[in-house]
Amino acid sequence: MSNIAGKAYAMNIVTPSKPTKTWLNRLIFMAARGLPANLMGLLGLSIIHFARWVIIKPEDWPDLGQGKQNLNNDYMLFCSNFNGTWDQYIDAFSDGIPNGLNLFWYSATKYPGSIPVTPFKDYITYNQLSNDYYYNATPGSAQRDVKSAIQVYQQVLALSGDHANTSAEDFARAYKTAILQVQDDLGDPGFGPVASLDTERADVNRTAYVNAAQKQFRLLRKKKA
Repeated sequence: MSNIAGKAYAMNIVTPSKPTKTWLNRLIFMAARGLPANLMGLLGLSIIHFARWVIIKPEDWPDLGQGKQNLNNDYMLFCSNFNGTWDQYIDAFSDGIPNGLNLFWYSATKYPGSIPVTPFKDYITYNQLSNDYYYNATPGSAQRDVKSAIQVYQQVLALSGDHANTSAEDFARAYKTAILQVQDDLGDPGFGPVASLDTERADVNRTAYVNAAQKQFRLLRKKKA
């Protein structure tokens, strides 16, 4: 499944909206940017990498050879990357900012509301698009893994400075103190549970391609060096 890369899942949703209503959504987006406190329920969800809503007018769609499109609606594109399962993400969204979701999809055609969650999930399923390709820079690391790695890195930098200027005994004490401070950050990044057998087979099938690309990249770096 191209929507999954390691622990990360990419979601893309396209929903139609009547042009006579989308101006209200633009106003809502402006207000949300000006009052970010209203999104704290979303910002506090550690499984989310990012979430973005974009309104696309009929004339803004690119012409990739298909010719001019006759569209009667504006469309809202929602993009997000997250860790965990699809159900966990939708549940977290619905619980975290139900009123915010209702505002963001205010102009969406046949939007059922974020609560109850079952019709909301049906709506997302119907309008979700699968990815042809999904790249993630840190597929084996969730958002928490990345934040933990930064904490450990900062401690290592501090220890490297102490190593040159302290005695062995003092450095040992500093090392133990640092380990205690980052003990909750010493996780083991890796791939999450297999979402499906198709996903597992896709990972296996592209391993050779990924390894070859990495080898070529290393060779290019050596040549430039």
